[in-house]
Amino acid sequence: MEVTPLRKAARRGLAEEAADRVREAIFAGHFPPGAPLREVELAASLEISRGSVREGLALLAREGLIHGGWHRPTTVVDVTAVDVEEVYSVRAALDRLAATTARAHATPENLAGLDTRVTELATAVRGRADGPRLLALDIAFHDQVYAAAGNARLTEAWHAVRSQVYLFQLQRISAGNEHYRARVVAEHRELATLIRDGEPARLARAAEDHVHSARRSLLTELRG
Repeated sequence: MEVTPLRKAARRGLAEEAADRVREAIFAGHFPPGAPLREVELAASLEISRGSVREGLALLAREGLIHGGWHRPTTVVDVTAVDVEEVYSVRAALDRLAATTARAHATPENLAGLDTRVTELATAVRGRADGPRLLALDIAFHDQVYAAAGNARLTEAWHAVRSQVYLFQLQRISAGNEHYRARVVAEHRELATLIRDGEPARLARAAEDHVHSARRSLLTELRG
């Protein structure tokens, strides 16, 4: 079996590097949901030990991106309706809190960062960037919202589900991204505007609606 090419691991923390490279490959679509991840092949591709690969895979398992166990193969998580309902319900609560907290605490630099992310999204849409590029910018916008909120524990909670959100959104746009492409700029511009000076209750609803819209679209694709 041909091994998917991965960027060679730099010698910092090899487990962290292995996790980074495998995560990148998953998000690039080289390892789709349900795909097996074999330590021997990954170690050969990354040119590091199986032990470092094993530790890196353990990091990804804690992110909820892969699963495995004794006498069970390690695989990328499948995207099921149950998983989507659970992850997106958690994300809706987190995004609502992050947005309203950012509304109260964002600095001018934070607000400028949100505007920059929206501009990047608009430029990418006009340039017909592919779905994965739009998704990377989408997630970067939400990273900026959490940074603007200035709550370290809230950011940690976001990072606990971020990889799963990324994978699930990738699944959503891989099935057809025109609906996503048509809405992504307007939805994020609205959030940036409301975080700057919007009515808090309206902002809270918009943050939740943004997540629930994504959830409904993905569930439609899964059930289609």
